[in-house]
Amino acid sequence: MGSEPEGNDITRTPTPTTTTTTTTAPTATTAPWPPAAPAAARTDTGPQADTGSPAEPGSEPGAGSAPPPSAPASASGPGVWEGLVTSALLGTDRRTPPGGERGPGAVAALLDAAAAETVRRRAGLRPARAARRPDPAPEDPRPPLPDAAARRLTTLLTDRPGAAGGGRRGSAPDLMELLPQWLAAANTRGFAAPPQALPALLDAARGRTDLRPAALTFAGPRARWLARLNPDWRFALRATPGGAAAPPDADAAERARRLWDEGLFAERVALLASLRARDPAGARELLASTWAAERAEDRLMFLDSLRTGLEAADEPFLEQALADRSRNVRATAAELLSALPHSALAARMAARAATCVSLDRTVTPPAITVEAPHECDSGMERDGVVAKPPAGRGERSWWLGQLVEAAPLATWPARLGGRTAEEIVALPVSDGWQSELHAAWCRAAVRQRDGGWARALLGAPTAPEAGGPGAVSLAERAKLLGTLSAGERAEWVAGFIATHGLSEAFQLLGMCGVPWATPLGRAVVDALNIARDAGSYPWSFSGVMGLAERCLDPSEASRLDGLLAIPDEPEDASPGAGWYWAEAFQRLVTTLRLRAAMTEELRAGPS
Repeated sequence: MGSEPEGNDITRTPTPTTTTTTTTAPTATTAPWPPAAPAAARTDTGPQADTGSPAEPGSEPGAGSAPPPSAPASASGPGVWEGLVTSALLGTDRRTPPGGERGPGAVAALLDAAAAETVRRRAGLRPARAARRPDPAPEDPRPPLPDAAARRLTTLLTDRPGAAGGGRRGSAPDLMELLPQWLAAANTRGFAAPPQALPALLDAARGRTDLRPAALTFAGPRARWLARLNPDWRFALRATPGGAAAPPDADAAERARRLWDEGLFAERVALLASLRARDPAGARELLASTWAAERAEDRLMFLDSLRTGLEAADEPFLEQALADRSRNVRATAAELLSALPHSALAARMAARAATCVSLDRTVTPPAITVEAPHECDSGMERDGVVAKPPAGRGERSWWLGQLVEAAPLATWPARLGGRTAEEIVALPVSDGWQSELHAAWCRAAVRQRDGGWARALLGAPTAPEAGGPGAVSLAERAKLLGTLSAGERAEWVAGFIATHGLSEAFQLLGMCGVPWATPLGRAVVDALNIARDAGSYPWSFSGVMGLAERCLDPSEASRLDGLLAIPDEPEDASPGAGWYWAEAFQRLVTTLRLRAAMTEELRAGPS
């Protein structure tokens, strides 16, 4: 007789010794599919395939083999694996493995059984139904990037200069900080993103929310396609801009309605934002159709989308939202209504605020007197006034600030003797209420985008007080600057730096357009040069230096060549400060020239 093939030692299962044809139980190598027949219904008539050694001539099948003492009895079934795992977790002393026995060999038997069961599970795995292929990625009709610009994008997305080395960047530019500027320039020129760069681009946008608008615009329609395949990029479904949406038609309206009714939350937010940008009334009607059935957190996000294109026609819907069950929804609705100066809520808040602020003409010069509210009634709460103040804040001042902030700024000239905003801000305020009142006017000017009041509260940039006549902090002044034009902002901040230096200008510089206007850029460079000559460490100005690398006009690089040498250090200078300043200016010049090269690469036509 020919010998039988040897089985694997791990999967070999001995069979009982017998002198007649016998039946065998399923072995550890038996796969669960198709199901094995019951042992009593089967007879083995051929050579044993799982015998551990070749059969001797003239011997009966399975004769001469004995089970190893450590091998557990063969067991299989839907709960065997779970039983083995439980025994491994609890210990063989507390839980006997399936088909095994207690004793010193129980651990080895458990491992042998687990190995055999693993093979059985893998070999017996039933193939799953093939998934439907994803739809092809949409075409991007925009022209491709020039080759040099595509290589630059890869470098910006992959290189991390200065990430190591103890936090010191040396003179190498920080490439990742240049990516937002590169994306803005590429979008201005209407280029399409290289397909192979999209995963890295979406990963970068995932980690930096400030990159997302520009990155998703540059990624184009394929960003949404990829976001459906990778949950890490689902933010693209929520944040994809809607400006490139096709004009609405009957089919598009039907698809939008179906997406609104059946889509994911992120898709619904993106749809509402897109529709709001081109059809504010249609977006409002779509939201109103399901408003009562939405969850509170979803209503809040949807309501926030009405900031885009906010108009008087939104007032009835927002008035209804004032009665919402969610306090956050009510507060957002009240904030939006207060930004509509002719809304009923704005009139109600103006009437309340006017009773709290008046002009005392009995003193010279006239002064503003304040009588803060003594209670927060239900009407105030319905209109968005939060009754409970934050820790450390008095109730009356808290209520007063909310009333004045929500009142139209046009209320105050008529209330305070026909004075202009500048004259009102210059009036003294009695009983120590000036900071509270002026801070509320600052918030109102920002909310209502009122440039006249913003200028009055900012004051002259050359005023001795860095805080200004109306704003109580530099943070408030930065927000007020946002209501002015880019040129006016740059001019004001340049004057502020010339008077007060750079130590308090960081927040203000962040509000200025890029690249900085020439007067502002030169004011910053002059202030940095003064700080260098004073012998200060450049680390105190690292934030401003980083902004200069990203915002200074690249044409200013030639003016900085004279600052690259290590200066002579005065006697009272910090040790080594001159060397660090030279390195910082070298990095600034290198970055400016790199930005100029990036711009030239994007100006080239498509390859």
